[in-house]
Amino acid sequence: MSVQITIVGLGQIGSSIGLALKAHDVNVHRVGHDRDSQAAKESQKAGAVDDVKYNLPASVREAKIVILALPLAAVRETLEIIAPDLQEGTLVLDTAPAKATVAAWAKELLPEGRFYIGLTPAINPEYLHGTEPGVKAARANLFERGLIAVNVPPRTPENSFDLAMGFVNLLGATPLLMDTVEADGLFSAMHVLPQLAAAALLGATVGKPGWQDARKLAGRPYATVTAGAALHDDARSLGVSALENRENIVRLLNAYIAALISLRDGIDAGDREAVTKRLEEAFKGRTRWFDERFAAEWLQGETQQLDTPSFSERMNQTFFGGLITDRQKQRK
Repeated sequence: MSVQITIVGLGQIGSSIGLALKAHDVNVHRVGHDRDSQAAKESQKAGAVDDVKYNLPASVREAKIVILALPLAAVRETLEIIAPDLQEGTLVLDTAPAKATVAAWAKELLPEGRFYIGLTPAINPEYLHGTEPGVKAARANLFERGLIAVNVPPRTPENSFDLAMGFVNLLGATPLLMDTVEADGLFSAMHVLPQLAAAALLGATVGKPGWQDARKLAGRPYATVTAGAALHDDARSLGVSALENRENIVRLLNAYIAALISLRDGIDAGDREAVTKRLEEAFKGRTRWFDERFAAEWLQGETQQLDTPSFSERMNQTFFGGLITDRQKQRK
């Protein structure tokens, strides 16, 4: 018997999840939903989902696992809409970067007997420079050679936890357990801050004196840096991410501003040695990070592959073997 997995949000992340499920020949029925009907059609055409349902409640009604691959700003509304139609025992996963916020929404909105676990993926380093948007950027191996942070709320049933860990392994990634405070701090620095920095650069240049000519000459450095403002999140979601995690974001912005001021002061003073040293350190730091990201030696110490049962067997055992009703097995 197949298990329905519904993917809500069929952009790069959601469609890549669907492609990974297909590549591993898991006994599931993949249902997709996206507000953008064209994106949903393209995702189905690419083979990322078996079926598309344009009515959101109908798309989750028969699902055992629901994956919210959405911008943060759309997550709460989506939870509100789908909550009444979720079956008892359904596991809801999400991929947004603000884990404490989404966990709080899930606790507030999901009925008793429906469970939430947060996932935040770091993509395959082969695709770090990709610029294609949406379904066009979807790949079955998007999560391979990467970590996926797993945030498990207290009192999550053991079988839901095991299912989420198996799901991460199935995508080709390595699960990394984190609490929400740690996850939000890390993703603020690595996900939100770069996008805010891109927005600041755009704000400092677009429409400012000289822009009419500058726009004609802007090349790869400008396009690369400002691309951060358009990757993965819409403007509203970026704002929500920053405001919901303002303590971390303000701290990081202060550090970023201090670094810019130090660089500015060196340039203003004509201190060639100090400026050169600072830039060389930055270049070496990026090269070192990129080499480390490709080597991914940390995966050797973090690998937590599940042996038996397989992911399909675990789903069947969980949803058809009566384990989901065992309320005694809970992670404390």
